[in-house]
Amino acid sequence: MKPVEIYTSPLCGYCHAAKRLLKQKGVTFSEVNVLADPGRKGEMIKRANGGRTVPQIFIGDTHVGGCDDLYALEQAGKLDSLLAA
Repeated sequence: MKPVEIYTSPLCGYCHAAKRLLKQKGVTFSEVNVLADPGRKGEMIKRANGGRTVPQIFIGDTHVGGCDDLYALEQAGKLDSLLAA
């Protein structure tokens, strides 16, 4: 399985929803809390091609986008293949 990284904030409902879907799928992910570590927000914006909102989700080298994008991949049946190594 490809590594998954998600930039979040504890106050963000979309972040919780994205993490819930990943956990339901048995996906292990690393989480960067940009509220607790504001220095990483600039890194997130650069990696996300200017995306400033959380969550910002990365699967391997692929920038998925936010929560809605993650759920769209799941609905389209494409998330599992993206996660596969």
